[in-house]
Amino acid sequence: MPDWGKVRGWWGHMNQGWVYRDRVPASAAGLTLLEFYAQRYRHSSRDTWQQRIQTGAVTVEGARAAPEQIIRPGQRLAYHRPPWQEPTVPLTMPVLYEDEDVLAIAKPSGLPVLPGGGFLEHTVLHQIRQHYPYPAPTPVHRLGRGTSGILLLARSPLAKAELSRQLRHATATESPEAAEAAVQKTYRARIGPSTLPDTFVLTTPIGPVEHPVLGTVYAASADGKPAHSEGRVLYRGDTHTLLSVTIRTGRPHQIRIHLAAAGYPLVGDPLYGVGGLPKIPPDPTGELPVPGDCGYWLHAERLRVQHPRTRSPLEICCPPPPMLQVLV
Repeated sequence: MPDWGKVRGWWGHMNQGWVYRDRVPASAAGLTLLEFYAQRYRHSSRDTWQQRIQTGAVTVEGARAAPEQIIRPGQRLAYHRPPWQEPTVPLTMPVLYEDEDVLAIAKPSGLPVLPGGGFLEHTVLHQIRQHYPYPAPTPVHRLGRGTSGILLLARSPLAKAELSRQLRHATATESPEAAEAAVQKTYRARIGPSTLPDTFVLTTPIGPVEHPVLGTVYAASADGKPAHSEGRVLYRGDTHTLLSVTIRTGRPHQIRIHLAAAGYPLVGDPLYGVGGLPKIPPDPTGELPVPGDCGYWLHAERLRVQHPRTRSPLEICCPPPPMLQVLV
């Protein structure tokens, strides 16, 4: 078992840089190198991409190229990003359950699961690889960066295949009763004052919608895929409401979107507003919110799966933080 005491706290960190690789798709035929990057990765401006290409940070088939070079389908592109200072994040990840096949940790709010945006080494995946021998445990599902609680990882090929199958089946199953038999994921959530009934069901479809920075983000969408959440009010007060929400499907940001679509976005959610759509107007800083922004209160409290080797029920619990506890 790793010594998590060595990675506790909130750390800022200069990483080693990274190479982001792409294979030119057929749909990009005829574009210039600059057009490809400016259209595909809109988190950076066209001028920024031009500067990167001109300084040799972007290569085509391993060689420097000009911004106006026409790219061809199948060509290999690479953006060599130099080392950068990653945001400060909490790195404490207590082990909740562990055996030869399965690892479950308590992910802190603020720590991303996988690399993306400004995060590379300050991720669950990288930290796990530093503390477990090869092959390192692999996450079989995701939690949003701002979501805390149970994260399940596979430690063997059997576990990776079987747990992934169970999670896919639960999401694909239209019947909530059938999905419950295999997988159950229950969260704590904090919303503002509400008139929600003591128990409720939310079924707003979820799918990609346009976003001016990221291209698309997941949100409430009539053309989206089916999604099913069942909620229960744990506490109802003048300033906030605490909920227990069990999801029968695993759509991205499902609870955030479902509650927002019902008129009750999570307290502090920077992205999803009433209606379950992303907030497009800039915030007071002039920046557009993105899915990885924190500030909301959501915690994965309970997870039930079938153990991949023994086939017996495996239930893991993680106590919620004080802001999501019902005070007696």
